[in-house]
Amino acid sequence: MHQILILSGKGGTGKTTVASAFIHLSQAKAYADCDVDAPNLHLVMGNYETEGKQDYMGLRKASIDSDKCIGCDACRQVCRFDAIEAEPHYHVVNIACEGCRACTYACPQDAISFVDAKVGDLRLLERGDEHFSTATLIMGSGTTGKLVNQVKNQLKKAADPNEVAILDGSPGIGCPVIASLSGVDLALMVAEPSVSGIADLKRVIASARQLQVPVAVIVNKYDMHEQKSAEIEVFCFKEGIPFLGKIPYDREAVRALNQGLTLDQISSNGSEAVKSIYYRTLHLAKETMKA
Repeated sequence: MHQILILSGKGGTGKTTVASAFIHLSQAKAYADCDVDAPNLHLVMGNYETEGKQDYMGLRKASIDSDKCIGCDACRQVCRFDAIEAEPHYHVVNIACEGCRACTYACPQDAISFVDAKVGDLRLLERGDEHFSTATLIMGSGTTGKLVNQVKNQLKKAADPNEVAILDGSPGIGCPVIASLSGVDLALMVAEPSVSGIADLKRVIASARQLQVPVAVIVNKYDMHEQKSAEIEVFCFKEGIPFLGKIPYDREAVRALNQGLTLDQISSNGSEAVKSIYYRTLHLAKETMKA
């Protein structure tokens, strides 16, 4: 399966706005939300006929058998993460447990075991021949990169292998972004014309290059700071990175999203810009897929 990933390096740049427009314009049959910490693509994708849901199990957590526990306090003293509390009886606070197993070695009664712990929900939504893979990680849980891999693998199994999938990525350059980048044909970076926007754009491009993923750049809300927008274009020119266009700040886009519409479904300057960018991106993606 070919994959086009939408990234940014930071939050709030408009990744989901662009991704949802691309999905609608391409009439994509396979797409995913890889931002498992705060997924929001589903908010503008409408209703689905079926939804498959399964528990996602992360790191195993400690569990204290109260029948065997003698209250010696050895486990609580050895825990570096303050994950064990003595009141009203000795028990483990799941969100704080890191699975290091120090408590099991300290317990003289063999009262502590490790059990599977649910840390998220993995969902596959279907509408006709459309497949939408997404997931939600429980707040404070780890293993985000592994859950992103599950989201992508689930989509690959469900959809036609000849489809071009649109992936909505997560902000930053951490584990979920690295997992999202793995195996994609093109990463489209949505930049913000600000100091932090440029700095974070450069970091996520460096991450993509380390994984040998082709990248391209667009600027959203470019007219909020045209000088910074120009700096991004110059940077792309110097680095040999395809610059595929600019989207103006568009109040109509906010109204459209609040109504559950994608940007391409309205008539505005932002809509025309995202349509032009989509066709340029599609052309570039085809070239990268041939390579």
